[in-house]
Amino acid sequence: MTKEDKIKNFDANGIGQLNDGMFGLPFSLEECETILIPVPWEVTVSYGGGTVDGPKAILDASYQVDLHDPFVKDAWKKGIGMDEFSEEVRSKSEVLRQSAERYIEALANGASEKNEDLAKVSGQIKEECLWLNNWVKTRVLHFLNKGKYVGLVGGDHSTPLGMMQALAEKFENYAVLQIDAHADLRDAYEGFEFSHASIMFNALKIKQVERLVQVGIRDYCEEELNIIHNSNGRVKTFFDRDIKYAQYNGDSWDRICNRIVNELPQNIYLSFDIDGLDPKLCPNTGTPVAGGFETEQVLFLLEKIVSSGRKIIAFDLNEVSPAKDNDWDANVAARLLYRIANMAAYSTQR
Repeated sequence: MTKEDKIKNFDANGIGQLNDGMFGLPFSLEECETILIPVPWEVTVSYGGGTVDGPKAILDASYQVDLHDPFVKDAWKKGIGMDEFSEEVRSKSEVLRQSAERYIEALANGASEKNEDLAKVSGQIKEECLWLNNWVKTRVLHFLNKGKYVGLVGGDHSTPLGMMQALAEKFENYAVLQIDAHADLRDAYEGFEFSHASIMFNALKIKQVERLVQVGIRDYCEEELNIIHNSNGRVKTFFDRDIKYAQYNGDSWDRICNRIVNELPQNIYLSFDIDGLDPKLCPNTGTPVAGGFETEQVLFLLEKIVSSGRKIIAFDLNEVSPAKDNDWDANVAARLLYRIANMAAYSTQR
């Protein structure tokens, strides 16, 4: 059966079929225009765990998502599929996580990062993180070279570095738009060069990343603030406190979004840490922080970006950690993912 036949015979108002693909769509991976790469990895998380289960939980929750998109007409017909899950990635993550936990506990009890045994652990984790970056980069380039639109679903927030490196081979320059509670500008946090708390520090090492625009940041250290202030404008941060104080004084989210959009160039990579939302929407994420956005606030901003003619060349959604007794976090993430994937692909005129 052709894709056209599948579209004709598909009931977009019916219940999601578990035997079909993500969001209950009837298309094969080859027929989908957007491919989501799951990365079940959480080696360097420094507080709560569980993000390794995020991609699978989001896939499971996706079958409950209604397919009408208020911004992109008949978006489901384009097709969104999730790539196969890598058992190698997950098994490496589980083994390394145990080593990382012992390492972090030793540091918390006063041990030095220069301790010979700890240095070996740190070195091993660095080597495997480099392996993951290359794995992600290779997988992203595989689909980009097939003409697919690509998103990444983590896992912790360290996972998309390889994707940013892949995009650097396809685009002369682009900006990273980061929705997050944390600045993620730490230099080798807890001794891990590729820590989830260092993702944007590492992103800035990619010369094609011309700008980093951060939105919703509300948890950061002085070192990170110095990086922002000393970046000569390469890093522009819209802190959560400043956004809310502006609104308390009569400013509107619409005008604030206009200012954010004006800081962005034509090509944009969206990096979305779920903890950028109010923690009532993601209570089980690894490092929740009071404050943050409602889902429609973020989607309003993204619609503004797309309506401006700018292109979201790729995106990631990270740090979703499902609870054992309910799927609320994954439920929220799946609905956000559907809307983001639709408008992001639409922005590239697909």
